[in-house]
Amino acid sequence: MSLEMEELFTVHVKIENSIELKNADGDSVVMITFAGHVTGTCFEGFVCEGGVDTQIIGKAGGRHSLSARYMLQGQDYMGQACEIYIENNGYIGEMKGDRLFRTSPRLITNSQALSQLNVDALIGEGYPAEGGGVDIKIFKVRS
Repeated sequence: MSLEMEELFTVHVKIENSIELKNADGDSVVMITFAGHVTGTCFEGFVCEGGVDTQIIGKAGGRHSLSARYMLQGQDYMGQACEIYIENNGYIGEMKGDRLFRTSPRLITNSQALSQLNVDALIGEGYPAEGGGVDIKIFKVRS
């Protein structure tokens, strides 16, 4: 059985800076700050300042987790100004096609039109983007 997913929007991530903690005896950490913009059928806008993706890389390149937290500002599909907070957690593993990773995003929004996203089951997928960034596609799981 395959999941039916409806694409809601794409966050076009532009990487800014990174800070690394390298650890020869255990896990290493990289914190990546980013900006970007958002396109899609239900929301369009931009990534507010302060977005950060924290990745923990297991010793010898083992388990590789990511946890990104960021705020979006823009307009919902009704043309109303709103914000969306995203906490996006996942693991980087084997690539499937050109997909780099899959995540479990949690969204909080003050948009009345998008309020269902506060409780919907969502999936995020990361893809390489032109210019060295990443496109994060956010999907709603259809039941």
